[in-house]
Amino acid sequence: MPISTHKTLRSLGASAVLGLGLAVSLPSQALPIDECIAPADPGGGWDFTCRSVGKLMRELDLVDGSVQVTNMPGGVGAVAFSNVAGKRADDSNLIVATSTVGVTQIAQGRYPGGADTMRWLAMLGTDVGVILVDDESPYETLDQLLEDIVDDPASVAMAGSSGAGGWDHIRALRLAKAAGLPGDRIGGLRWVQFDGGGPAVTQMMGGHVDAVSTDLGEIAGFIESGDVRVLAVLAEEPLPEPFEELPTAVSQGYDVTGYNWRGFYTGGEVSDEDYAAMVDTLKTLYESDEWKDVAAQNGLVPLWRGGEEFNDFVRESIDDVEAISREIGVIQ
Repeated sequence: MPISTHKTLRSLGASAVLGLGLAVSLPSQALPIDECIAPADPGGGWDFTCRSVGKLMRELDLVDGSVQVTNMPGGVGAVAFSNVAGKRADDSNLIVATSTVGVTQIAQGRYPGGADTMRWLAMLGTDVGVILVDDESPYETLDQLLEDIVDDPASVAMAGSSGAGGWDHIRALRLAKAAGLPGDRIGGLRWVQFDGGGPAVTQMMGGHVDAVSTDLGEIAGFIESGDVRVLAVLAEEPLPEPFEELPTAVSQGYDVTGYNWRGFYTGGEVSDEDYAAMVDTLKTLYESDEWKDVAAQNGLVPLWRGGEEFNDFVRESIDDVEAISREIGVIQ
């Protein structure tokens, strides 16, 4: 299918969504969405996205029956991406959790086929990056951590839920760069990848890494339990309750932010009619008070982009991340 025709069809799909009446409390009909793939182990942000949205879909009668969550870790989402592209490209029963982390992988050429392989449904909110250490760590401030990184990048082992050059890694590198680490030494920071922020924090608590760069939504429980110390939130402004006391990097003199939106894609061969109805269902869920409550409880800021608008946003984000990746030397 020519690209121009493909875009026209997507525009028609977006128009169909508008015609369904997004302001009503229920979609035009319940879809048989019955599965959400979380491209990581249980406990991480993609797992949270699938489980929370699937649960609300059932409770709000937006789907028939329950929504099964399938954990499919590997390649920071690449395994799930390949599976859907090769085996379930026209499956309108399926949604797949994604985020800025996934788009970063696409921007760096790590997902086969790239963005055009899928149909991008919607984002429902944005998470915010955090830099944290164990509650018994010798690092009590962000300044102390970054001072050691600048003095000797190899002396600090950091971890996250993305590989080298992924979004968690990029956020840590941007902080190191803001602290004065020269570009020719920025690759010296020791980086350890785990499939999810939860496993990364668990390994940190076991003494295997010094610090973690991840999303607040993935590890909020560790903060509430007091098992970790947050050195910085990568947000422009302080967060709302119950995280209002967490210090931002900006307030400590480092002009670095790092947001991670949460959303979904589906297979690239899903029909325009089904695609429009899936977007409509997600829009109805987003507008519910129940979703606003879930978002607030997990450190997410509700934010909607759906259909063609989300499709355009994903492509713009890929361009932006590719530029950042080249700037810090992750890709040439």
